[in-house]
Amino acid sequence: MNTGPIKNLGRSFDRVADAYDAARPAYPDEVYRAVTEVSGVEFDGATTVDVGAGTGIMTLALRARGSQVIAVDPGEAMLARLVSKAGGEQGRRVEAVLADGNALPLADGVADLVTYAQSWHWLDPAISIAEARRVLRPEGAIVGCWNLNHAAQAEWLAAYEARLAREVPAYWGPAVEQWSVPPIASAFEVIEERWIPWTRLIGIDDFLLDLRSHSYMAALSQERADEVVERQRAELRREFPEGVLSVPMRVYLAVGK
Repeated sequence: MNTGPIKNLGRSFDRVADAYDAARPAYPDEVYRAVTEVSGVEFDGATTVDVGAGTGIMTLALRARGSQVIAVDPGEAMLARLVSKAGGEQGRRVEAVLADGNALPLADGVADLVTYAQSWHWLDPAISIAEARRVLRPEGAIVGCWNLNHAAQAEWLAAYEARLAREVPAYWGPAVEQWSVPPIASAFEVIEERWIPWTRLIGIDDFLLDLRSHSYMAALSQERADEVVERQRAELRREFPEGVLSVPMRVYLAVGK
């Protein structure tokens, strides 16, 4: 198997690890309640493999709910931030593994849950799910979720996404007609899919720091990325002079086997 694209992906996100760690949104509590309700797996006492763990947004939330977590990611800098944060907290341990979801260096049947938070779309759809099934216990479940701007709910947000689509060649999001949520539900036996709405209150500067953490921005030169961000900043400050945004969000959640 050619692992080059995954290794390159890890390096790409390593370049924006600071922005990712500082500004990517967490998941609302309802997501975790829904996972337990649909899967039947309680987090407390479970072993969870968090694939594409990044800097630990979901990993640390799972641990706070009582899981022992094996965090898997191809980015060294991303995992280093996760380990740094995990080491300062009390509770169940987090094991960090430098790898990717197409080839999990784990034994068969070790996990109650395999989670992909904002990550499954980077993997081979068939191989990754086969690997998830291999490491799961018989009553375990696979969880995929994505935190998404809900641009249809706010004109300013739709305009923001449209500007990105015009200015960033690699942009992939709601301003592109062909865009859709990653088709994880077609890759496994679905138990349930849900859309979970929520609202994010965030300052403009942090919102734009989040923008810098996305792969399509990491593909730009530093100079070009700065230009895109500054144009967005000018537009947002013109519309929201108080500097605070109320961002309509929604989480797409799919749970299966």
